Amino acid sequence: MPPPLTREKPAARPARPVVPERTLSFVDAVREAAGQEMARDPNVVVFGLDVDDPKAIQGTTRGLVEQFGPERVFGTPLSEDAMTGAAVGMALAGLRPVHVHIRMDFLLLAMNQLVNVAAKSRSMFGGRASVPMVARAMIGKSWGQGAQHSQGLHGMFMHVPGIKVVAPSTPYDAKGCLTAAIRDDDPVLYVEHRLLHFQNGPVPEASYVVRPGKARITRPGADVTVVGVSYMQVECLRAAKYLEGVGVDAEVIDPIWLSPLDINTICESVERTGRLLVVDTAWTNCGAAAEIVARVAERLQGVRDIRLNRLGLAPTTCPTTPVLEDRFYPNPRTIAAAARDLVEDAPTGWLPAERPDLQSVAFKGPF
Repeated sequence: MPPPLTREKPAARPARPVVPERTLSFVDAVREAAGQEMARDPNVVVFGLDVDDPKAIQGTTRGLVEQFGPERVFGTPLSEDAMTGAAVGMALAGLRPVHVHIRMDFLLLAMNQLVNVAAKSRSMFGGRASVPMVARAMIGKSWGQGAQHSQGLHGMFMHVPGIKVVAPSTPYDAKGCLTAAIRDDDPVLYVEHRLLHFQNGPVPEASYVVRPGKARITRPGADVTVVGVSYMQVECLRAAKYLEGVGVDAEVIDPIWLSPLDINTICESVERTGRLLVVDTAWTNCGAAAEIVARVAERLQGVRDIRLNRLGLAPTTCPTTPVLEDRFYPNPRTIAAAARDLVEDAPTGWLPAERPDLQSVAFKGPF
Protein backbone atom coordinates (compact mmCIF):
# COMPACT_ATOMS: atom_id res chain seq x y z
CA MET A 1 0.00 0.00 0.00
CA PRO A 2 1.24 3.47 -0.74
CA PRO A 3 2.24 5.50 2.29
CA PRO A 4 -0.45 7.81 3.65
CA LEU A 5 -0.46 11.32 2.29
CA THR A 6 1.00 13.90 4.56
CA ARG A 7 -0.22 17.47 4.45
CA GLU A 8 1.96 20.29 5.57
CA LYS A 9 0.36 22.60 8.04
CA PRO A 10 -0.12 26.05 6.60
CA ALA A 11 2.23 28.61 7.96
CA ALA A 12 0.72 30.64 10.73
CA ARG A 13 -0.49 34.03 9.59
CA PRO A 14 1.33 36.90 11.20
CA ALA A 15 -0.76 38.63 13.81
CA ARG A 16 -2.34 41.85 12.66
CA PRO A 17 -0.79 44.84 14.30
CA VAL A 18 -2.95 46.28 17.04
CA VAL A 19 -3.99 49.77 16.02
CA PRO A 20 -4.61 51.87 19.11
CA GLU A 21 -8.05 53.44 19.27
CA ARG A 22 -7.81 57.12 18.40
CA THR A 23 -9.43 59.51 20.87
CA LEU A 24 -10.60 63.00 19.97
CA SER A 25 -12.56 65.70 21.72
CA PHE A 26 -15.96 66.78 20.44
CA VAL A 27 -14.32 70.03 19.30
CA ASP A 28 -11.63 68.24 17.31
CA ALA A 29 -14.20 65.90 15.76
CA VAL A 30 -16.24 68.85 14.49
CA ARG A 31 -13.14 70.54 13.10
CA GLU A 32 -11.93 67.34 11.41
CA ALA A 33 -15.29 66.72 9.74
CA ALA A 34 -15.36 70.25 8.34
CA GLY A 35 -11.76 70.02 7.13
CA GLN A 36 -12.24 66.66 5.44
CA GLU A 37 -15.39 67.79 3.67
CA MET A 38 -13.76 71.02 2.51
CA ALA A 39 -10.85 69.02 1.10
CA ARG A 40 -13.23 66.58 -0.60
CA ASP A 41 -15.62 69.15 -2.06
CA PRO A 42 -14.48 72.65 -3.14
CA ASN A 43 -18.09 73.85 -2.88
CA VAL A 44 -18.05 73.58 0.93
CA VAL A 45 -17.53 76.93 2.66
CA VAL A 46 -17.50 77.78 6.37
CA PHE A 47 -18.49 81.21 7.63
CA GLY A 48 -20.09 82.98 10.54
CA LEU A 49 -19.38 85.32 13.41
CA ASP A 50 -15.80 84.82 14.66
CA VAL A 51 -15.01 81.62 12.75
CA ASP A 52 -11.64 83.22 11.89
CA ASP A 53 -11.09 84.56 15.39
CA PRO A 54 -8.05 83.17 17.28
CA LYS A 55 -10.40 81.30 19.65
CA ALA A 56 -12.11 79.81 16.56
CA ILE A 57 -15.52 79.00 18.08
CA GLN A 58 -14.16 76.92 20.95
CA GLY A 59 -11.54 75.62 18.51
CA THR A 60 -14.03 74.01 16.12
CA THR A 61 -12.81 76.11 13.17
CA ARG A 62 -9.14 76.41 14.15
CA GLY A 63 -6.73 76.07 11.22
CA LEU A 64 -9.40 76.04 8.52
CA VAL A 65 -8.70 79.54 7.22
CA GLU A 66 -4.97 78.76 6.99
CA GLN A 67 -5.71 75.54 5.12
CA PHE A 68 -8.43 76.71 2.76
CA GLY A 69 -8.04 80.48 2.61
CA PRO A 70 -10.26 83.45 3.49
CA GLU A 71 -12.48 82.97 0.44
CA ARG A 72 -13.80 79.70 1.89
CA VAL A 73 -13.49 80.43 5.63
CA PHE A 74 -14.48 83.92 6.73
CA GLY A 75 -16.09 85.96 9.49
CA THR A 76 -19.31 87.88 9.03
CA PRO A 77 -21.06 90.96 10.39
CA LEU A 78 -23.34 90.56 13.39
CA SER A 79 -26.46 90.20 11.23
CA GLU A 80 -28.05 86.77 11.52
CA ASP A 81 -30.93 87.46 9.13
CA ALA A 82 -28.75 88.81 6.31
CA MET A 83 -26.01 86.21 6.72
CA THR A 84 -28.50 83.33 6.84
CA GLY A 85 -30.03 84.74 3.68
CA ALA A 86 -26.55 84.74 2.15
CA ALA A 87 -26.18 81.08 3.14
CA VAL A 88 -29.49 80.23 1.47
CA GLY A 89 -28.41 82.04 -1.67
CA MET A 90 -25.04 80.27 -1.72
CA ALA A 91 -26.79 76.90 -1.39
CA LEU A 92 -29.26 77.67 -4.17
CA ALA A 93 -26.31 78.68 -6.36
CA GLY A 94 -24.51 75.36 -5.87
CA LEU A 95 -22.31 75.85 -2.80
CA ARG A 96 -22.58 73.88 0.44
CA PRO A 97 -22.30 76.50 3.18
CA VAL A 98 -21.75 75.73 6.87
CA HIS A 99 -23.05 78.79 8.71
CA VAL A 100 -21.83 78.94 12.31
CA HIS A 101 -24.10 80.59 14.90
CA ILE A 102 -22.44 80.91 18.28
CA ARG A 103 -25.81 80.79 20.04
CA MET A 104 -29.06 79.20 18.94
CA ASP A 105 -31.01 82.06 20.56
CA PHE A 106 -30.18 84.33 17.64
CA LEU A 107 -31.50 81.93 15.03
CA LEU A 108 -34.78 83.60 15.96
CA LEU A 109 -33.55 86.60 13.98
CA ALA A 110 -33.30 84.38 10.90
CA MET A 111 -36.52 82.37 11.19
CA ASN A 112 -37.96 83.68 7.93
CA GLN A 113 -34.83 82.65 6.02
CA LEU A 114 -34.74 79.19 7.61
CA VAL A 115 -38.44 78.33 7.85
CA ASN A 116 -39.98 80.12 4.88
CA VAL A 117 -37.11 79.92 2.38
CA ALA A 118 -34.56 77.20 3.17
CA ALA A 119 -37.01 74.56 4.37
CA LYS A 120 -39.59 75.14 1.62
CA SER A 121 -37.58 75.77 -1.54
CA ARG A 122 -37.42 72.14 -2.67
CA SER A 123 -41.20 71.74 -2.50
CA MET A 124 -42.07 75.18 -3.85
CA PHE A 125 -39.88 74.63 -6.93
CA GLY A 126 -41.09 71.10 -7.59
CA GLY A 127 -37.78 69.49 -6.60
CA ARG A 128 -35.76 71.54 -9.09
CA ALA A 129 -34.03 73.53 -6.32
CA SER A 130 -32.31 72.41 -3.15
CA VAL A 131 -30.73 74.21 -0.21
CA PRO A 132 -27.78 72.09 1.00
CA MET A 133 -26.77 74.26 3.95
CA VAL A 134 -25.84 73.53 7.56
CA ALA A 135 -26.60 75.88 10.44
CA ARG A 136 -24.41 75.10 13.43
CA ALA A 137 -25.97 76.45 16.63
CA MET A 138 -24.88 76.14 20.26
CA ILE A 139 -27.18 75.68 23.23
CA GLY A 140 -27.09 75.04 26.95
CA LYS A 141 -25.73 76.05 30.30
CA SER A 142 -22.28 77.49 30.69
CA TRP A 143 -21.23 80.29 33.04
CA GLY A 144 -24.38 82.27 33.67
CA GLN A 145 -25.40 83.30 30.16
CA GLY A 146 -28.99 83.39 31.32
CA ALA A 147 -32.24 83.97 29.48
CA GLN A 148 -31.02 85.04 26.02
CA HIS A 149 -27.84 83.03 25.48
CA SER A 150 -28.58 79.42 26.46
CA GLN A 151 -31.92 78.32 24.99
CA GLY A 152 -32.44 74.98 23.29
CA LEU A 153 -34.97 75.81 20.56
CA HIS A 154 -34.50 72.67 18.47
CA GLY A 155 -38.13 71.66 19.07
CA MET A 156 -39.26 74.66 17.01
CA PHE A 157 -37.32 73.39 14.00
CA MET A 158 -38.53 69.79 14.48
CA HIS A 159 -41.99 71.20 13.78
CA VAL A 160 -41.06 72.33 10.25
CA PRO A 161 -41.00 69.89 7.30
CA GLY A 162 -38.02 70.31 5.00
CA ILE A 163 -35.33 70.94 7.59
CA LYS A 164 -33.45 68.18 9.39
CA VAL A 165 -32.36 68.50 13.04
CA VAL A 166 -29.43 66.63 14.58
CA ALA A 167 -28.03 66.80 18.12
CA PRO A 168 -24.98 64.53 18.49
CA SER A 169 -23.71 63.79 22.00
CA THR A 170 -20.39 62.02 21.33
CA PRO A 171 -17.26 62.94 19.37
CA TYR A 172 -17.93 59.97 17.06
CA ASP A 173 -21.39 61.26 16.21
CA ALA A 174 -20.18 64.86 16.10
CA LYS A 175 -17.93 64.01 13.16
CA GLY A 176 -20.23 61.57 11.39
CA CYS A 177 -23.32 63.73 11.74
CA LEU A 178 -21.60 66.89 10.52
CA THR A 179 -20.25 65.00 7.52
CA ALA A 180 -23.73 63.67 6.75
CA ALA A 181 -25.24 67.13 7.24
CA ILE A 182 -22.79 68.78 4.83
CA ARG A 183 -23.51 66.15 2.17
CA ASP A 184 -27.29 66.38 2.64
CA ASP A 185 -29.19 68.19 -0.10
CA ASP A 186 -31.60 69.78 2.38
CA PRO A 187 -30.95 72.28 5.20
CA VAL A 188 -29.75 70.78 8.47
CA LEU A 189 -29.75 72.35 11.93
CA TYR A 190 -26.68 70.98 13.75
CA VAL A 191 -27.18 71.40 17.51
CA GLU A 192 -24.15 71.58 19.82
CA HIS A 193 -24.38 71.76 23.60
CA ARG A 194 -21.47 73.73 25.03
CA LEU A 195 -20.68 71.12 27.66
CA LEU A 196 -20.33 68.43 25.01
CA HIS A 197 -17.27 70.23 23.68
CA PHE A 198 -15.35 68.77 26.62
CA GLN A 199 -16.32 65.16 25.91
CA ASN A 200 -13.66 62.78 24.55
CA GLY A 201 -14.16 59.52 22.70
CA PRO A 202 -13.06 57.23 19.87
CA VAL A 203 -13.21 58.80 16.40
CA PRO A 204 -11.96 57.08 13.23
CA GLU A 205 -9.54 59.11 11.14
CA ALA A 206 -11.18 58.22 7.83
CA SER A 207 -14.29 60.08 6.75
CA TYR A 208 -17.64 58.45 7.60
CA VAL A 209 -21.28 59.43 8.01
CA VAL A 210 -23.86 58.91 10.74
CA ARG A 211 -26.97 58.91 8.61
CA PRO A 212 -30.29 60.54 9.54
CA GLY A 213 -33.06 58.55 11.14
CA LYS A 214 -31.31 55.99 13.34
CA ALA A 215 -31.11 56.11 17.13
CA ARG A 216 -28.60 54.21 19.23
CA ILE A 217 -29.05 52.17 22.41
CA THR A 218 -26.13 53.35 24.51
CA ARG A 219 -26.89 51.18 27.53
CA PRO A 220 -29.13 48.09 27.42
CA GLY A 221 -31.54 47.58 30.29
CA ALA A 222 -34.79 45.91 31.28
CA ASP A 223 -36.68 48.11 33.75
CA VAL A 224 -37.11 51.57 32.21
CA THR A 225 -36.30 53.28 28.91
CA VAL A 226 -34.52 56.62 29.30
CA VAL A 227 -34.07 58.82 26.22
CA GLY A 228 -31.55 61.65 26.55
CA VAL A 229 -31.39 64.48 24.00
CA SER A 230 -28.03 66.18 23.31
CA TYR A 231 -26.07 66.72 26.56
CA MET A 232 -28.86 65.06 28.54
CA GLN A 233 -27.63 61.78 27.01
CA VAL A 234 -24.49 62.16 29.11
CA GLU A 235 -26.56 62.96 32.19
CA CYS A 236 -28.86 59.98 31.57
CA LEU A 237 -25.90 57.60 31.44
CA ARG A 238 -24.75 59.02 34.78
CA ALA A 239 -28.29 58.61 36.13
CA ALA A 240 -28.20 54.93 35.14
CA LYS A 241 -25.20 54.51 37.45
CA TYR A 242 -27.21 55.94 40.35
CA LEU A 243 -30.09 53.60 39.50
CA GLU A 244 -27.78 50.58 39.59
CA GLY A 245 -27.36 51.23 43.31
CA VAL A 246 -31.06 50.60 43.96
CA GLY A 247 -31.41 47.66 41.59
CA VAL A 248 -33.01 49.50 38.67
CA ASP A 249 -31.73 48.50 35.22
CA ALA A 250 -32.17 51.45 32.83
CA GLU A 251 -31.97 51.21 29.05
CA VAL A 252 -30.57 54.48 27.69
CA ILE A 253 -31.19 55.65 24.11
CA ASP A 254 -29.57 58.48 22.18
CA PRO A 255 -31.94 59.62 19.37
CA ILE A 256 -29.05 61.52 17.66
CA TRP A 257 -31.23 62.77 14.79
CA LEU A 258 -34.37 64.51 16.07
CA SER A 259 -35.80 65.03 12.60
CA PRO A 260 -36.12 62.52 11.05
CA LEU A 261 -36.72 60.73 14.35
CA ASP A 262 -36.16 57.01 14.80
CA ILE A 263 -39.26 56.27 16.85
CA ASN A 264 -39.07 52.53 16.08
CA THR A 265 -36.00 51.91 18.25
CA ILE A 266 -37.59 53.84 21.14
CA CYS A 267 -40.95 52.06 20.84
CA GLU A 268 -39.32 48.64 20.70
CA SER A 269 -37.48 49.44 23.93
CA VAL A 270 -40.59 50.77 25.70
CA GLU A 271 -42.56 47.72 24.60
CA ARG A 272 -39.98 45.65 26.50
CA THR A 273 -39.63 47.84 29.60
CA GLY A 274 -43.13 49.32 29.87
CA ARG A 275 -41.73 52.65 31.08
CA LEU A 276 -40.37 55.73 29.30
CA LEU A 277 -38.58 58.81 30.59
CA VAL A 278 -37.48 61.42 28.02
CA VAL A 279 -34.98 64.07 29.15
CA ASP A 280 -34.40 67.16 27.02
CA THR A 281 -32.12 70.17 27.33
CA ALA A 282 -35.11 72.39 26.54
CA TRP A 283 -38.56 73.09 27.92
CA THR A 284 -40.96 70.16 27.89
CA ASN A 285 -43.97 72.10 26.55
CA CYS A 286 -44.36 71.34 22.81
CA GLY A 287 -40.75 70.16 22.64
CA ALA A 288 -38.75 67.11 21.57
CA ALA A 289 -39.68 65.25 24.76
CA ALA A 290 -43.38 65.89 24.17
CA GLU A 291 -43.14 64.63 20.59
CA ILE A 292 -41.32 61.44 21.57
CA VAL A 293 -43.76 60.67 24.39
CA ALA A 294 -46.76 61.33 22.13
CA ARG A 295 -45.49 59.07 19.34
CA VAL A 296 -44.76 56.25 21.78
CA ALA A 297 -48.21 56.59 23.32
CA GLU A 298 -49.85 56.51 19.88
CA ARG A 299 -47.85 53.46 18.80
CA LEU A 300 -48.21 51.37 21.96
CA GLN A 301 -51.74 52.20 23.08
CA GLY A 302 -53.61 48.95 23.29
CA VAL A 303 -50.38 46.97 22.87
CA ARG A 304 -49.30 47.04 26.51
CA ASP A 305 -49.68 49.08 29.68
CA ILE A 306 -46.98 51.78 29.79
CA ARG A 307 -45.85 54.58 32.13
CA LEU A 308 -44.56 57.86 30.67
CA ASN A 309 -42.75 60.96 31.94
CA ARG A 310 -40.50 63.74 30.64
CA LEU A 311 -37.99 66.12 32.14
CA GLY A 312 -36.54 69.35 30.84
CA LEU A 313 -35.86 72.93 31.77
CA ALA A 314 -37.89 74.49 34.56
CA PRO A 315 -40.87 76.41 33.09
CA THR A 316 -39.27 79.82 33.44
CA THR A 317 -36.56 81.88 31.78
CA CYS A 318 -33.04 80.71 32.53
CA PRO A 319 -31.47 82.39 35.58
CA THR A 320 -27.88 83.59 35.61
CA THR A 321 -26.83 82.71 39.16
CA PRO A 322 -25.19 79.27 39.55
CA VAL A 323 -27.43 78.23 42.46
CA LEU A 324 -30.63 78.91 40.52
CA GLU A 325 -29.13 77.56 37.30
CA ASP A 326 -28.54 74.23 39.04
CA ARG A 327 -32.26 74.07 39.84
CA PHE A 328 -33.20 75.02 36.28
CA TYR A 329 -31.56 72.05 34.50
CA PRO A 330 -32.14 68.32 35.03
CA ASN A 331 -29.16 66.50 36.50
CA PRO A 332 -28.24 62.83 36.99
CA ARG A 333 -29.80 62.68 40.46
CA THR A 334 -33.15 64.18 39.46
CA ILE A 335 -33.21 62.00 36.34
CA ALA A 336 -32.52 58.89 38.41
CA ALA A 337 -35.25 59.85 40.89
CA ALA A 338 -37.84 60.31 38.12
CA ALA A 339 -36.87 56.99 36.52
CA ARG A 340 -37.19 55.13 39.83
CA ASP A 341 -40.64 56.63 40.41
CA LEU A 342 -41.70 55.20 37.05
CA VAL A 343 -40.40 51.76 37.99
CA GLU A 344 -42.09 51.85 41.40
CA ASP A 345 -45.24 53.35 39.83
CA ALA A 346 -45.45 55.83 42.71
CA PRO A 347 -43.58 58.86 44.06
CA THR A 348 -40.81 57.48 46.24
CA GLY A 349 -39.24 60.71 47.47
CA TRP A 350 -35.85 59.16 46.72
CA LEU A 351 -32.97 61.39 45.68
CA PRO A 352 -29.58 59.66 45.58
CA ALA A 353 -26.66 61.08 47.50
CA GLU A 354 -24.34 62.95 45.18
CA ARG A 355 -21.33 61.04 43.87
CA PRO A 356 -18.26 63.08 42.86
CA ASP A 357 -17.54 60.72 39.96
CA LEU A 358 -20.98 61.39 38.46
CA GLN A 359 -21.08 65.18 38.58
CA SER A 360 -21.57 67.32 35.50
CA VAL A 361 -18.55 69.03 34.00
CA ALA A 362 -18.21 72.78 34.41
CA PHE A 363 -18.00 75.21 31.53
CA LYS A 364 -14.46 76.59 31.44
CA GLY A 365 -14.99 80.15 30.22
CA PRO A 366 -16.30 82.39 27.49
CA PHE A 367 -15.53 82.10 23.79
